[in-house]
Amino acid sequence: MKSTVLSLLFSISSCGIALAQNQQNAIIEDFKPSPLNQPQQEYPMVNSQGYARFKIIAPAADSVRVSLGLGGRGGTKLEKASDGSWMGTTEGPMDEGFHYYNVKIDGGKFNDPGAMNYYGSIRWESGIEIPAHDQDFYALKNVPHGHVQQVLFPSPSTNTSRRAFVYTPPGYELGKDKYPVLYLQHGWGEDETAWMNQGHANLIMDNLIAEGKIKPFIIVNTYGMTNEVKFGKIREFKIEPFQTVLIDELIPYVDAHFRTIAKQSHRAMAGLSMGGMETKTITLNKPDVFSYYALLSGGTYAPTDIKDKSKVKLIFLSCGSRERPEGVNNAVTALKEANFNAVSYVSEKTGHEFQTWRRSLRELAPLLFK
Repeated sequence: MKSTVLSLLFSISSCGIALAQNQQNAIIEDFKPSPLNQPQQEYPMVNSQGYARFKIIAPAADSVRVSLGLGGRGGTKLEKASDGSWMGTTEGPMDEGFHYYNVKIDGGKFNDPGAMNYYGSIRWESGIEIPAHDQDFYALKNVPHGHVQQVLFPSPSTNTSRRAFVYTPPGYELGKDKYPVLYLQHGWGEDETAWMNQGHANLIMDNLIAEGKIKPFIIVNTYGMTNEVKFGKIREFKIEPFQTVLIDELIPYVDAHFRTIAKQSHRAMAGLSMGGMETKTITLNKPDVFSYYALLSGGTYAPTDIKDKSKVKLIFLSCGSRERPEGVNNAVTALKEANFNAVSYVSEKTGHEFQTWRRSLRELAPLLFK
């Protein structure tokens, strides 16, 4: 009798736990269109928990999957509805921030007609934005805004003109002041549009300037894949052609066409992922060009890497908590012990993704050009 009672109590307890878990994991039906949808498009949608829901019109298809949602298990499988559309919701909530994705229809890869496209993964892909608890720092606000302009600069080394985007802070056009410059590089598979489109670097700057948290400066983005290499062949990438474009062609052009403080002491270089690799290599190769270094999910520096520490005003290292934060933290500890001005930053609950790098720029900007 005693054992029966205990079994009954255990069963009731187990049912209660299961019920609580089901209630905790229940999807809240407060879905809204993603902020990155095409005009007047309802899908994809996101909810307050971070789930994403997709709807694809493909009545003749036999299978439809979205690359987001299940990671290595092939994404989110959509189910066919009676009207011929395909719908599905990610198995769980996604990390906050921006994500690239694509749709596979009967094995073919396509973009979602409901979403806007962003250059990543060496192609234009669909983008979705999962609302973040801290998204206010890159929100579009009623504050003075800087300008982002496209420039085409001559590149004799590549026998063409190359493109860059230049952010100038609010009031630049009406003033006479000269400004420091941050050269900010994208990651593998992206291009010079990434930091302003996916990263909202201009809005981050506008908001920090409006709040009085940073000294205004110029940002320059350019394409880092000067010698094209195919996907999976990153080891074949050579830094020398891009280093020539950046150091010998782009920087002189920017200094000649914008009001910059054309000195090593007022010049910074930073990059995310592969752009971090470029940053590390070029800053070590050309110590007389930059005085502020920043690697965002892009490796680390060791004290022995730098021959003359007097030329370096700041080393900033960051990554997401889902990456390898111990490497960043340990590297900064070693740099500090060697008397470098070094700072680490770890973005909580993010991985190798733009929310990590948006937050990293927010943390980096107030440290520059002190």
